[in-house]
Amino acid sequence: MKTDYQTVKVEIKDGVAVLRMDNPPVNQMSQNFMGELDQAMRAALAEAEVKAIILTGTGKNFVAGGDVTQMLPVTDKAYFVERLMWVHSLFNAMEQGTKPVIAALNGNCLGGGLEMAMACHYRVAAQGINLGLPEVKLGLIPGSAGTQRLPRLIGLPDALEYMTTGNFMKAEKGWSLGLVDELAPAEQLMDTAFMAVAKFLGGELTHKTRLASRRFDRLPSAAEKKALMDFVKAGMAKKARGYIAPFKIVEAVDKGLSMDFAADIAREADLFGDCVVSDVAKNLISTFLNERAAGRLPRIKGLTPAQPKKVAMLGGGVMGSSIVHLLLAGGFEAVLWEINEEALAKALAAVKKTFAYKIKVGKLKPGQLEQLMAAKLTTTTKLSDLKDVDLVIEAVLENMQVKQDIWKQLEGICRPDVIFGTNTSALPITEMASVLADPGRMIGLHFFNPAERMPLLEIICAQKTSDQTLATSVAFGRAIKKVPVVVNDGPGFYVSRQLGGLMGGSAFLLADGVDGMAIEKAMTDFGLPMGPATLADLTGIDINYHVGNTFARRLGARYQVHPLTEAIYNLGDYGRKTGRGYFDYSGPKPVPNPRVAEVVAGYLKEHGVAPRQADAQEIVDLMLACGINEAALMMEQGICDRPADMDLAMITGTGFPPYRGGILRYADKWGIKNVYAKLQELEKKYGPRFAPAGLIKDMAEQGKTFYQPY
Repeated sequence: MKTDYQTVKVEIKDGVAVLRMDNPPVNQMSQNFMGELDQAMRAALAEAEVKAIILTGTGKNFVAGGDVTQMLPVTDKAYFVERLMWVHSLFNAMEQGTKPVIAALNGNCLGGGLEMAMACHYRVAAQGINLGLPEVKLGLIPGSAGTQRLPRLIGLPDALEYMTTGNFMKAEKGWSLGLVDELAPAEQLMDTAFMAVAKFLGGELTHKTRLASRRFDRLPSAAEKKALMDFVKAGMAKKARGYIAPFKIVEAVDKGLSMDFAADIAREADLFGDCVVSDVAKNLISTFLNERAAGRLPRIKGLTPAQPKKVAMLGGGVMGSSIVHLLLAGGFEAVLWEINEEALAKALAAVKKTFAYKIKVGKLKPGQLEQLMAAKLTTTTKLSDLKDVDLVIEAVLENMQVKQDIWKQLEGICRPDVIFGTNTSALPITEMASVLADPGRMIGLHFFNPAERMPLLEIICAQKTSDQTLATSVAFGRAIKKVPVVVNDGPGFYVSRQLGGLMGGSAFLLADGVDGMAIEKAMTDFGLPMGPATLADLTGIDINYHVGNTFARRLGARYQVHPLTEAIYNLGDYGRKTGRGYFDYSGPKPVPNPRVAEVVAGYLKEHGVAPRQADAQEIVDLMLACGINEAALMMEQGICDRPADMDLAMITGTGFPPYRGGILRYADKWGIKNVYAKLQELEKKYGPRFAPAGLIKDMAEQGKTFYQPY
């Protein structure tokens, strides 16, 4: 039989064909790779000399899923389903063939890789590897019989949980559930696989009795299945609103797991086809690919970033303590500086509090946290103690003079190559850096609260930030498991200003007589985690007011604070921190604040505006038009010119619904001509805040979009 393939290495040893998959970088199931695997597998099944087959991978991967880039351009569902059924034919041939096939899971076994392994008769896994069916996170479902084989192997409740969340499990968990037959240290994996072969060839095991497609012992009765599915569907209606794949998984399971396996997998393939041609899947796949590409900018290509090992954190408040959490979790040495011992004590308590969730869910024990802090964290009230750090991050009082004084002192203490990163959310970084002899060493590292959980790191380049400073900052972001999105300095940078643009339209709706609760509901139904009033109460109405005035001062009359917003600010009810804002928080649950309602009613009466009903689409159109326009204005001003980065920042930093792909992806779907027309309409009705950006006008007239077609 042929042993020389480009992506599959074949070796025959003692009557066993070892098929080693080698399709860098992660053994993705591309068309060429699967074609060669099909040839090699069928040849091994037909070769008289071969008595058994071992299927394994290379490096850190068995098979880490499919090549999702091949799915983006798919529009022909029927053709795609036909190709998918060809994959089924290979897996079915493996499972139903005349020879035992043992999967030796050497590394990540995900998506189609796990579906391939489940079609084998025995699974040996290296200890500590990841297993899972994460397709749902990309808007897809397991499409190679995963929805049918996994429940048969581990039971329906666990299978539904892993398929609808896309969460990974370790090999040890897979063994406890029955997905993995045997565990082995990585260095003993192949020996263990050969011993498994001996069990089959010696008659201890029979591969014909180990077909996952013929397993029914782990499946519930019809009545039990109905009760479980009813429960899952009810929960899914709330949790997965806006998505498609979770519901398709439930449908595949609900209508499947029958005696007719061929019909079950054909149905699964059809449901997969529904997903792959959907906008939701394309948006989620694009976001996934954008996340992998984040921070890979031409200006730093080829540069070797420094690798900071010791990082100083200036300030141990809410943000500073969360950043220390990231440093400790990332294996860095951390030095926490505060103004005095009392502040340090509070900061240490805050750091410990950030680990409370990990301790609660059992990922960390209190004793382990104490050991970690003792080994990796030092504290000081002296800036001179930072002389040997590699990176400094600052989150002190939002006062330019205070920050500049600290940086000026540190310039005389730290090495010249040490990067100075500020977490400011509002102050101009170019101005902050102007006091330094080398302003190229300063950069913005804007984390989002809570920093230990929010994935975005907004990296802001000042006018003189050096390429080396940027390259190291991007690499540092990756090292602490953040998504690094790079923008340029400007008022509000990108995310804060974009969020202000998206949510800022609500003042115009309120002033036009639209009920505030209707606005909240329309935006949460659209998919945002909270409406504009809830968000304002969380961040602080006073803070938003001052930021708005800063925008007006630095960006012009377009950003003039709305008179109704001014009147609400003057109430002194600033949100959660004062117990009242747009909502009153004094009771068991928030309710609309009657004081704000009184101000709004007075404003409407004064201006002769009657309360009115507005449907959800009118609300969404106004809010999104304002947000899209803001993005275009920032592109014109050079804040950011990469739509993929801009959308990724909103998804990972603010919770913009991933299934919509981002504000600019949404704009393309809406149609730029329609966006332009809506902005013209809103400008006539509400004034210059909605005046279309020149970029929007040009794109509408030229038929352009923010993104190229898939």
